[in-house]
Amino acid sequence: MTFTERLRWWLIDALGKPIVWLWAKSTRMTVLGGDEYRKLRQAGIPVILLMWHGKIFIVPYFFRRRNIMPLVSPSADGEIAARIMDGWGYKLLRGSGAHFMKSAWLEMGEELEAGGEVIIVPDGPRGPDRKLKMGCIKLATETGAVLVPFSFSTSKKKNLRSWDRMLMFYPFSKVVAAYGRPVEIRRGLDAAEMEKERQRVERIMIEFDEETDRFFERKK
Repeated sequence: MTFTERLRWWLIDALGKPIVWLWAKSTRMTVLGGDEYRKLRQAGIPVILLMWHGKIFIVPYFFRRRNIMPLVSPSADGEIAARIMDGWGYKLLRGSGAHFMKSAWLEMGEELEAGGEVIIVPDGPRGPDRKLKMGCIKLATETGAVLVPFSFSTSKKKNLRSWDRMLMFYPFSKVVAAYGRPVEIRRGLDAAEMEKERQRVERIMIEFDEETDRFFERKK
């Protein structure tokens, strides 16, 4: 690792968490749609939280101190998120390769069977953008977990020039964080049925994300 790379990671470790905390705290945040999600958690029903890769900027701050298990990719973006989440009350799943994925799958299954919740970014870490991969559907049909979409938007948008056009918010802006309606997946689906559910959930996620993005347009 070069000196520049070591310095970069040191700065992220030392300053990442306080900067993200202050950045988010400066906003005027509105939370929508949380009632059904809270009812699921109060009833001990396992939950898989889903958000597109382009909407993960708010995640480390928003879900902190809830003992949630996020599946964090071995990508550079994933490493940054993991370092910021570390110490913020998450059950981090990290690593790379086939062995990691097998181990992570077992850990997520055990967490959900015990009534916990996990975070999955179903189009990450490299896309295609807003193309839902099968993993969350398979995990839900195996464990009985309920899928809950999540997204956010802001009054002053800044989209990065990345494959996912990642959305960021400016300090002191207005932010809306939104839970979608829970989506139930029947247990024991075959491959064809899972593909139909994958397409259905993908449509729900896209429509919900677009609706969230229109929140501040409707306020004008």
